[in-house]
Amino acid sequence: MAKVLELQFLNQENKTVTIRLDAPIEPVDPAAVNAAMDTVIAQNIFTSSGGNYTSKKGARIVDREVSEIDL
Repeated sequence: MAKVLELQFLNQENKTVTIRLDAPIEPVDPAAVNAAMDTVIAQNIFTSSGGNYTSKKGARIVDREVSEIDL
């Protein structure tokens, strides 16, 4: 199983932009995630085709299981 922490932001065009971080430390600390997202927005660390990140939309852990098929 592969787990990914997704940080979702809105940009200047009000479109969702997602940053994906592989293998997050669990349990995830919501306060640390919130603080990190605030820092990303405040310092304009990243930008997108729709402009700077303007607000937080959400954060989530995505758990993906891949099963190979023998052919």
